[in-house]
Amino acid sequence: MLEEQKHVFEQIISYIKSEQVNAVVIAGDIYDQAIPRSEAIRVFDDFLTELAHTNVAVLLISGNHDSPERISYANRLLTERQLFLCGSFNGSLQKVTLNDVYGEVNFWLLPFIKPLSVCGFFGEHSIETYADALEAVIRSADIDYSARNVLISHQFFTKSGVVPIRCDSELTPVGGIDAINTGLIVQFDYVALGHLHGEQKVGAEHICYPGSPLKYSLSEIGQTKSVLLVELNQKSDLITKNLSLVPLHNMCEIKGKIAELMSPQFALQINKEDYLHIVLTDEEEILDPMEKLRSIYPHVMTFRFENSRTNHDCSSYQILTQPNQLSAYELFSEFFLAVCGCAMNTEQSQIVKDLLTKEPAP
Repeated sequence: MLEEQKHVFEQIISYIKSEQVNAVVIAGDIYDQAIPRSEAIRVFDDFLTELAHTNVAVLLISGNHDSPERISYANRLLTERQLFLCGSFNGSLQKVTLNDVYGEVNFWLLPFIKPLSVCGFFGEHSIETYADALEAVIRSADIDYSARNVLISHQFFTKSGVVPIRCDSELTPVGGIDAINTGLIVQFDYVALGHLHGEQKVGAEHICYPGSPLKYSLSEIGQTKSVLLVELNQKSDLITKNLSLVPLHNMCEIKGKIAELMSPQFALQINKEDYLHIVLTDEEEILDPMEKLRSIYPHVMTFRFENSRTNHDCSSYQILTQPNQLSAYELFSEFFLAVCGCAMNTEQSQIVKDLLTKEPAP
């Protein structure tokens, strides 16, 4: 999706110029993996170069998908070009102070942290959870909350009674052990968050996940992607506005039997260049369905079956007979019923019987 990335970057640059933006915040997950592809690095490098030419300040942190060391590379040199890159937590909350007509604004850059990575810096504190780690980091910064402060963080923040929107493409620790209550950050004038792909506010109007610039998974199909324009005036005077990002190709889901989906009448109704997730409702087996589908729709991302077998709830099945009292054929018959949701037909039954009675090769 590199061309898609370039397309949204062009829109972001355009917004920076038209809205006369002073600073750009990138709150982590620069790449989708710790060792990104060289093509992805080049695309993002081009974007950073374009940002540098706009003369805006860029404040960037690493996320849980990123390699902190890679993100931090040459950060001291780039600071001279107003590119503030914070990939690794080094024991203190990094502070960048910018100025506007109202005076100073303090930006606090906090890359993704884990309790274990913080313990070595705060040995006197008991740090067992993600919340403990964040609390220790913020407490050590000695922040003057009478001034204007913006926190940039890449963690999973929640508020009691609020269920955040999550997506398949996010890395989610088992049991939600990474959850941090927003009460720890509510005193900041604005909190710019990375990590969650869906645009949302958590617990307060000034604690915001702007979301990812593109749809990266099936769970994001219904989302509208945007960047968030934040106007921070005098203390406690905050205005936010969503600026839409239009993709080169949309992502959507289509459903039906394969013959129907591949018919000229149906295909004419679909933008064949879109990224598609396809649900096949055929009952019979299909030989190489992905190859068939991509002959019509070149950007099929995934497909799955939805039929009487996949919809069948097998949780209520109970085997009343002890397995050692069943023949091999009876065992297989119960296995087939549990997996497929229906009994074998006459032809299938005969195939199994023939295989079980066949003499083994010498």
